[in-house]
Amino acid sequence: MGPLKGIKVLDLSRILAGPWATQVLADFGAEVWKIERPNTGDDTRTWGPPFVHNSQDENTSDAAYYLAANRGKHSITVDITTAAGQQLIHDLARKADIVVENYKLDGLKKYGLDYQSMKAINPSIIYCSITGFGQTGPDAKRAGYDAMIQGMGGLMSLTGVQEGQPGAGPQKVGVAVVDLMTGMYAVSAILAALYHKTQTEEGQHIDLALLDTQVASLANQGMNYLIGGQVPQAQGTAHPNIVPYQAFAAQDGHIMLAVGNDSQFGRCVAVLGLADLATDPRFSSNQLRVQNRQHLIPKLQQALHKNTLDHWLAELNQQGVPCGPINTLDRVYQEPQIQHREMIFELEHRQAGKIKQVANPVKFSATPLEYSKAPPILGEDTDAILSSQLDLTKQQLADLKQQQVI
Repeated sequence: MGPLKGIKVLDLSRILAGPWATQVLADFGAEVWKIERPNTGDDTRTWGPPFVHNSQDENTSDAAYYLAANRGKHSITVDITTAAGQQLIHDLARKADIVVENYKLDGLKKYGLDYQSMKAINPSIIYCSITGFGQTGPDAKRAGYDAMIQGMGGLMSLTGVQEGQPGAGPQKVGVAVVDLMTGMYAVSAILAALYHKTQTEEGQHIDLALLDTQVASLANQGMNYLIGGQVPQAQGTAHPNIVPYQAFAAQDGHIMLAVGNDSQFGRCVAVLGLADLATDPRFSSNQLRVQNRQHLIPKLQQALHKNTLDHWLAELNQQGVPCGPINTLDRVYQEPQIQHREMIFELEHRQAGKIKQVANPVKFSATPLEYSKAPPILGEDTDAILSSQLDLTKQQLADLKQQQVI
């Protein structure tokens, strides 16, 4: 049932950062109530193609984008702009341990669903707000989306082809990494707040911003600038601090070398038939290789282009040189290691039959994860949750539906 069995999450988030966090919490065993707008639901339900289709009549159902971030949740449709809808959310908040929302600053205040309002209802609530720019500061009221934050936060200046080369210019990463990283920071913050709550019985407000997350995630590149004073530039697949650590072309594909120390470098060049490079005074240490990369990289490229990708992967792996193919996604899911780790599995979807899912990468020894609920169709669990949690009768549910509250 997962390590978070018994924890209840009121999920007021949509798109990706918030839903990614709450999917992880659901994977870990929490019961997640996903609140959605009646008739339309989460925007990502329509962000396609591709879509899954109703197995009975082939009508379009939800987009693959939505299916990526909403496994294990209970979909409850509530119109939070109505007084009756707000009361339902308040009643659920009394039962919840955690609230996650990603509305713009004060976007929920007018509905009485902000932190202070929820805290008045449930003093021990852990309330996580995800916004583009945070709850304070000159940009706090601005909307923020992943791609613009990749640009504003510096990541796009580090990504892509080196300046002066064909195809140079700002590039965004191929997935919404700011949203995903923010979602993961949200999970770790929520778990820390849960531990604090076990010690003090005190809830708290978590203020998490996409821009802050992007700046924090610059990692070594950010520190390179802060310590060295030089503005990092895009270097394609190359690493600013390690050489050789980049993609090279073999005869029939590309290989990624990730040579992390001098011993690995010696074994690498020996495999390539260039053993003398290990003692060349220009390349005998990583610091020197970084300084002289323009002399080293062409030599390695020339050697690697003489044989096939599979040949080099076999030879280099046999000698313990870190490397791997640059796979397209069809090859990723065919990798024996990925299959052995059961990273792809299937869940029974209410409309589409069996659908594929990508597993949570965490493997717990004592509380293994169990996946039992596919991403829900819109409003799939409204009646069940409102009746089981709030004791609403069939007549009360029917009245709320007639009023278009649910």
